Amino acid sequence: MRASFPFLLVTLALAAAGAATSASSAGQSAAPQPMQLFLLAGQSNMAGRGDVGAEDRLTHPRVWMFDRQDEWHPAVEPMHFDKPIAAVGPGRAFGVAVAEALPDANVGLIPTAVGGSPITTWEPGVRYPETGAHPWDDAIRRVKAAASRGELRAILWHQGESDGNDAEAPQYEERLRSLIARFRAEFGNPALPFLIGQLGRFDGKPWTHGYEQVDAAHRRVAADTVNVAFVSSDGLADKGDQLHFSAEGARELGRRYARAYLQMTQR
Repeated sequence: MRASFPFLLVTLALAAAGAATSASSAGQSAAPQPMQLFLLAGQSNMAGRGDVGAEDRLTHPRVWMFDRQDEWHPAVEPMHFDKPIAAVGPGRAFGVAVAEALPDANVGLIPTAVGGSPITTWEPGVRYPETGAHPWDDAIRRVKAAASRGELRAILWHQGESDGNDAEAPQYEERLRSLIARFRAEFGNPALPFLIGQLGRFDGKPWTHGYEQVDAAHRRVAADTVNVAFVSSDGLADKGDQLHFSAEGARELGRRYARAYLQMTQR
């Protein structure tokens, strides 16, 4: 007896769903352990807004990402999911560079950045109304959920655009120092590496006094705090909006994060 057309559609849909579930399970079960875990935190330039290209969809056998369902999969862009516009950020390029430099390392990336989030939303119990996220609480929960696969080795931080104004910039340094201390206390490591990415300085959009204050805070904290590094964004281009790094700019920033991390830890 010949199957009806609706029946065939249902059968094909179920088969496709089963295949997708199998592929997802296979990716999750294939994730290695132990992994070196890295928390990707901050706002939109960590989440990434650069256009996704073919190279961003290539997998590396030792670089993994913890997705929004708390499952491990090979790291491809977009890794973040803060907003539908999440795209290419520095995290994946960082992971690939670390893996290439450390041939025995399996790298696990934990995306937690939230576009637009000021540093005051990276505190316990605080909700960021624009997205409904709880940036601090969500990040802590995700690291703890990922910890069965390895150890947290560093935090990559790119944030400050939302605080680069006359009202918030004067308090930024104190808040950043508190944030770093809180992260380290939460994870029981008083020397946990913390890497601070510099705000983008793009042609056609001079920095405000508030941006200058945030940049100075980033530099001072890195200069006088153990295992904190300042990662320059000098010369990196924007994507045309004078706010977000281009895809290549974000990739290069990720490689710079990797160099800073390796210089700090491979001494």
